[in-house]
Amino acid sequence: MEKPKTNPWQKKAAINMLFLNLMIIIAFAFKSLGPDLTPPPPYEVPESILAFSSNIEKPKPEHEETKIVAITFDDGPHPRYTEPILDGLKERGVVATFFITGDHAEKYPGIVKRIHDEGHLIGNHTYSHMQLTKYNLEEFANELSLTSQIIAEITGAETLFVRPPYGLWDIRLEAKLNMFPVMWTIDPRDWARSSVSGIVNDVVNKVKPYDIILLHDEYESTQNASLIIVDQLLEAGYVFVTVEELLLN
Repeated sequence: MEKPKTNPWQKKAAINMLFLNLMIIIAFAFKSLGPDLTPPPPYEVPESILAFSSNIEKPKPEHEETKIVAITFDDGPHPRYTEPILDGLKERGVVATFFITGDHAEKYPGIVKRIHDEGHLIGNHTYSHMQLTKYNLEEFANELSLTSQIIAEITGAETLFVRPPYGLWDIRLEAKLNMFPVMWTIDPRDWARSSVSGIVNDVVNKVKPYDIILLHDEYESTQNASLIIVDQLLEAGYVFVTVEELLLN
């Protein structure tokens, strides 16, 4: 009987299948001879090490548990009231922020220098306590620039922070002048009242960490109230910082 003819592609397929089977046999042989690659069970940390590590004191971010607050004074320096406030702050080791006008800085440069030399922060409050409107943006910017120049001539320091009178501001000024506005969170309206106890109570009953207190160092009532506020907040565990420190934290 005549044998059936085998096509060339059938021979090629049979050879490929034989080669594949051979490779599988070799692979199983190597697996049985090689090392056990099964991953070990998870490592369990001994309880003694866990107990030790839990007792290590970890560093905490600065001011994480500290009640910080900033006290600020606008419109000065005043020839009668600013220096007694500075005396009281120095006695207590407390720093503040003074937003001064260029007009008063020119009149009382010695007080401005003292504010700077005693570690307080000086901010810009325009030259003439100008109120910003939609019609005087350029004039307002010029007053800020002039006041910063006056402060720099007295202290040698650049002024980065501004408290715009009445809290009116235009964000375009930040890029134009490289200055940043600082508003407030507590306003006891000391400029409109003479009651020292009223000013004090309005602040200490509302204050909370990271508040910015607004006062004006041109009134006798504020001079007296400010130091009572400082004393009561120190007793309550508050730490006074400049607005720059507060904003950075």
